[in-house]
Amino acid sequence: MNVELKTGPLGEVFRFGVRAHDFGRLPAEALAAKIAAKGLVCTQLALTKAIAGLELKPGQLNPGLAFDIGQAFQRHQVQIAVLGCYINPLHPDPATRTGLLNWFKEHLRFARDFGCGLVALETGSLNADYSPHPDNHSAAAFEQSIASLATLVEEAERFGVTVGIEGVSHHAVSTPAKMRTVLDTLRSPNVQVVFDPVNLLSLANHGDQDRVIQESFDLFGDRIAIIHAKDFIVEGDAILPTRTGQGQLHHARLLDFITHRKPGISILFEENNEETVTGSMDFIRRLAPAGR
Repeated sequence: MNVELKTGPLGEVFRFGVRAHDFGRLPAEALAAKIAAKGLVCTQLALTKAIAGLELKPGQLNPGLAFDIGQAFQRHQVQIAVLGCYINPLHPDPATRTGLLNWFKEHLRFARDFGCGLVALETGSLNADYSPHPDNHSAAAFEQSIASLATLVEEAERFGVTVGIEGVSHHAVSTPAKMRTVLDTLRSPNVQVVFDPVNLLSLANHGDQDRVIQESFDLFGDRIAIIHAKDFIVEGDAILPTRTGQGQLHHARLLDFITHRKPGISILFEENNEETVTGSMDFIRRLAPAGR
């Protein structure tokens, strides 16, 4: 597979990928082939969203299934960089929350069989459907989020894999400072950050995005394991996500961080599909510090 990739000042290569389900819900082999055909080398795989015919229930995930799916992607030289298991660790019903945490733990136990070392989630909402709740920013919500994350990190440590946590402006971990507190509280190398700068922006702070992004780098840049790449627009009283290069995000600061402090990190595009992702890749290449 011939892949034209941009080399940065330290000799690193941009590792572009996508969420697998943004390319459709297909058998693993066909999905991996479609991703590879666009010159992408990595993916975030949410099993039931992406793999056709896979309707997993708790207790059904197993090493053989994980190996077969992982091998399908490896045959097309597409790394499963992240297993996406975006449960709600703040679900208001304790019994349901426990079940969701156990489902995430199953992903942790079999992650290595997929050829993957990181399973990702966001930090939760007090609404069952993950929609914003006014008390998500309360101390109680933050403490419950940390308690849920702690059980997941304990399981990750047992199996030698990583929990990737993603901050979101309307969830329990909503700011760079709160993310730093989570990392300091959990005190484990088995928790890392999935960094999506757009997710930390809101109507209140998007005009100060340079500070938010720089603060993230300063407080937890060393713990960023994956980059989620998208853009945003402001429409009325809402911030709406859009594909990279089509909005107001200041990408230059992000790219400078990637090329100088995170060479070779996986950059996973969101808000894209097979028709648009080439444009997003080209946008990043044009802006790259080495291309100036």
